[in-house]
Amino acid sequence: MNYIFFLVFLYIFFGFFLYFLQRRIIFNKSDKPRPPKSYGLEKIREISIETEDKISLLAWFFKGQSNKPILVYFHGNSFDIGERAYRIKRYNDAGFSTLIVGWRGYSGNQGVPTEKHLYLDGKATIEWILKHTKFNMEEIINYGESLGSGVAVDLNLKYNFLCTVLEAPFTSIADVANKRYKIYPTKLLVKDKFDNLSKIDKIKSPLLIISGTKDEIVPHFHSKLLFNKANHPKESLFIDEAMHNNLYDFEIDKIVINFSLKIWKLI
Repeated sequence: MNYIFFLVFLYIFFGFFLYFLQRRIIFNKSDKPRPPKSYGLEKIREISIETEDKISLLAWFFKGQSNKPILVYFHGNSFDIGERAYRIKRYNDAGFSTLIVGWRGYSGNQGVPTEKHLYLDGKATIEWILKHTKFNMEEIINYGESLGSGVAVDLNLKYNFLCTVLEAPFTSIADVANKRYKIYPTKLLVKDKFDNLSKIDKIKSPLLIISGTKDEIVPHFHSKLLFNKANHPKESLFIDEAMHNNLYDFEIDKIVINFSLKIWKLI
């Protein structure tokens, strides 16, 4: 009997532990990156984007060719924007304008990351483009990587983009948590749900979903569920040998560029 009580105690104790520390587990904040040139990025403007709640976000803006769209990159967890510079450079080299922004709490930015707060960061990023550049909504590629997919999907409830690209997206954070903590009712306990599956069929812009079938962090079936529920027009790229963070080893930028330009030529 004592053994049973001990197991119950451990279950409750670790449940409370996970509940109160969940945001430290979900959001792996990062320090400020080095200057853009140290990552091989040329002609980049370091800018500051201010959110509605007065948080200043570090971002890098590149002005490409006037006959190409702009790609807005919402990065994944555990990264600063410099760690995604090699990806951005591929789009810059293709003539695309780019804007990559660091979330609050990431890239040395102040503030506490939460679902609500990251939505504010995403909104401020899009509003900066509309206010400070000549690009309009139909010229913006809305790109969300992993954690960033939650913001990219939600932004589609407010804006109609040229297209939306989701790299290694999840159905919801609760579903990801359930993979790791199966013994707990994660759907009830997770505060920051980022429920992509409930919103994916609200996306009106053309959609491209990219995923590795060997993804070790977000199971590949998340992408399949999202793709199946999404409306047309939509395309998918599922790479058999790819994992969560090595998709660019398979040159997915070429697919993103071709997909975007195909739509660009239609408008």
